[in-house]
Amino acid sequence: MDSDIKTRVTPLEELKMPVQRGHDCLVVIYSSDGRMFGKRHVLGDRPVTLGRGSENTIVLENDSVSRRHCRVEKRGSTYHVVDLDSTNGSYVNDELSKEIQLRRGDQLKVGDSIFKFLSGSDVEAQYHETIYRMTIVDGLTGVNNKRYLMDSLEREIPRARRHARPLSMVMFDIDHFKKVNDSFGHLAGDYVLKEMAGVVKARLRPDDILGRYGGEEFAILLPETSVQGAITIAEELRKLVAEHRFIFEGETIESTISLGCAQLQDGWDALNFIKVADEQLYAAKHAGRNQVCG
Repeated sequence: MDSDIKTRVTPLEELKMPVQRGHDCLVVIYSSDGRMFGKRHVLGDRPVTLGRGSENTIVLENDSVSRRHCRVEKRGSTYHVVDLDSTNGSYVNDELSKEIQLRRGDQLKVGDSIFKFLSGSDVEAQYHETIYRMTIVDGLTGVNNKRYLMDSLEREIPRARRHARPLSMVMFDIDHFKKVNDSFGHLAGDYVLKEMAGVVKARLRPDDILGRYGGEEFAILLPETSVQGAITIAEELRKLVAEHRFIFEGETIESTISLGCAQLQDGWDALNFIKVADEQLYAAKHAGRNQVCG
């Protein structure tokens, strides 16, 4: 039998799930301590202190962090970072800050650790998106990480062979980078790495792939580019970095890069490709640095 009950028309608004506010939090997106990656520190009504001392809410065991470095405190519905007269200062979005309100997505740098502030009704989605980005993006420089670079190589090498197109790679690193850290401190070294990555990234084409290979060494994949084209691009990058003014807390830091170029050959896999480009990089260093070899 057919029922006499009429079907009720349900407005779309009634089908929407209720929005619940998640917990505001700080997520570690970069740290020299691998155990810290992805760790979430929930923020509440009580102040959260960060520092090297064991009495802090968030303990950061690093010599660039003061014993009592900074505090995150709630004021009404917002959170503010207050520096506690730390030696190296607290940075929000790369700006030295004595006291500043945190906004969604802001990055707080304390010593060599970088936290991302997540806030809002979709905080869980933000958290999972942040964790995903950590798997493919280097937290300090903002360029792709080694994992993404290796995945790209495994994808681009077969594509280049299938379409009989050239594929080149540029490997480069910062000359005398240890001297930068020793003379100006590790925070200055972090600044140079990030600034230099930005200078290089701004010159590259949309399909070029820039990744941090490790430490101060980077790699660029150049699809449909011969080694001669790679050398031309590398020389442009060398000049851009050499002419760029790296200024950290009023100090000018002279920085140059050495670069090595290679074009994919028959029989090479990803590791062979990297090895040859790396050998060209070290040839540039042995030839006097601040130059290109290919």
